Amino acid sequence: MAKEGAQRAEETEQMIEKEGGREAAEGGAGGSLRAGDAKEMRAVVLSAFGGLNKLRVSKKAMPEPQEGELKIRVKACGLNFIDLMVRQGNIDNPPKTPLVPGFECSGIVEALGDSVKGFEIGDRVMAFVNYNAWAEVVCTPVEFVYKIPDDMNFSEAAAFPMNFVTAYMMLFEVANLREGMSVLVHSAGGGVGQAVAQLCSTIPNVTVFGTASSFKHEAIKNSVTHLFDRNADYVQEVKRISTDGVDIVLDCLCGENTGKGLSLLKPLGTYILYGSSNMVTGETKSFFSFAKSWWQVEKVNPIKLYEENKVIAGFSLLNLLFKQNRSGLIKGVMDKLLNLYNTKKIKPVVDSLWALEEVKEAMQRIHDRGNIGKLILDVEKAPTPLMANDSTETSEAGEEEEDHEGDNENKERMPFIQ
Repeated sequence: MAKEGAQRAEETEQMIEKEGGREAAEGGAGGSLRAGDAKEMRAVVLSAFGGLNKLRVSKKAMPEPQEGELKIRVKACGLNFIDLMVRQGNIDNPPKTPLVPGFECSGIVEALGDSVKGFEIGDRVMAFVNYNAWAEVVCTPVEFVYKIPDDMNFSEAAAFPMNFVTAYMMLFEVANLREGMSVLVHSAGGGVGQAVAQLCSTIPNVTVFGTASSFKHEAIKNSVTHLFDRNADYVQEVKRISTDGVDIVLDCLCGENTGKGLSLLKPLGTYILYGSSNMVTGETKSFFSFAKSWWQVEKVNPIKLYEENKVIAGFSLLNLLFKQNRSGLIKGVMDKLLNLYNTKKIKPVVDSLWALEEVKEAMQRIHDRGNIGKLILDVEKAPTPLMANDSTETSEAGEEEEDHEGDNENKERMPFIQ
């Protein structure tokens, strides 16, 4: 085992030397990052909350592990919709800027802090990180780190933790999914949506209703039982198929969909809000977007819930991990999920790979809901020439242009690099 760890450590050093000659990203300190310069690394930096122009790649001091932490040489990072909300400052108690975004990554263990057990230098791992994931090196407490199965690559590993833990916790811990039940999931083509569909397939006779942009239907039609266009009247479509409604509603949209979801619940059904992507409607935060979305949120009457035997719940994985200290619970869920992966019952869906320097284009793609599965920042990937960009532009005055609903179809077809 020690010999294997030493061999992996040598491979890590070779990877560092290979990357040593790469130039730092635009907006950085300039020059190239030498292999011998062990104190600096490349990282995506959010200079202030706002539009895409607030993101850049630059050099930062390389972190060293504290007691109970692992130092990870990052190979790939996951990009989630919550990262767009962080960029806009559209979260409760946002940290001060400048900051390095990102909450999950995969890579190779490079150093161990004091009292760390169960890992060796050279181990392939995936991890949750409380910010700072979008960098060449991260340090995170050992309780947030998990070993990668031998046949899982780094891109899949970076796509695994957030999506599958979120999906599993909502279905089995909150909603108690059982045989013969039915589930409605929004954004069925996204990372969480595809994880939900795969986990539902592990339980007999579960009916999955999904909403997604029409251009995604061909690609994901076999993963759900019934698929509807995200702009269609899905409430009537669901009731046409199942007059009583559904047992579970998983809502990452919020706004007017809250009331629609509650109306579709069967008695003893569970509605779970786990995101609010409708709050992000332009490149920058807009008071009018917030006001419109919150105005559309259904006002929940506890007496009505009592009379109709319905359950309404919320789920935030990041709060559960970093604010409510439930890492032990999450580790148990990860063990179950890795067993499902090893028995080939689930598999992460990776939409596309992007260099760190392409983070703006990647973020625009997920903003436009153009992805099928997870977007990944590949730390080793060299940036490609700028692609044709239909992104929402921001004027010099910082005013956002309106993102018309009818334009989404064209935006979602933006080309990408696989």
